[in-house]
Amino acid sequence: MSLALTLARPYARAAFALARQAGALPAWSAALATSARIAADPRIAALVAHPGLERAEAAGLVAPPGCDATFLQFLDVLAENDRIALLPEIAGQYEQLRAEAERVVRAKVTSAAPLSDEEKAKIEQALRRRFDADVALELAVDPELIGGAVIDAGDVVIDGSIRSKLARLETALTH
Repeated sequence: MSLALTLARPYARAAFALARQAGALPAWSAALATSARIAADPRIAALVAHPGLERAEAAGLVAPPGCDATFLQFLDVLAENDRIALLPEIAGQYEQLRAEAERVVRAKVTSAAPLSDEEKAKIEQALRRRFDADVALELAVDPELIGGAVIDAGDVVIDGSIRSKLARLETALTH
């Protein structure tokens, strides 16, 4: 496990606890996502790491406009502990905690061609039954799959692509 993920975990848990206590899980998701994008910018990262920059200024650089005071305090704590660079990892882990709490499975469906609304609904319904939870689909298109789709839902990957079937057939024929 990477050091960044390990260091980010307690901050993500703290952010989740603060957001849950305030009843603001979606607002914190948006604020963390925005701050993470800002912090990931190499120019901002260089500014935040500059020793002459005050910690409060570092927090202000990555704060999204209109965020609440508790979120600003959270960013101040990150800045004081030189953890602003961890915002992308913190945001990712926060989203995992939120999905678990809201019983939502996030699944990425990569298909060879764009899916119709009917196909999306069938996939969503099948995943709902399999995981006994709500499903949030993220759709992507990869023509290199030739046909079919690959579904990635965390620990479960279902590869129904023609490309993968051809690769398995090739392996079987060569051995």
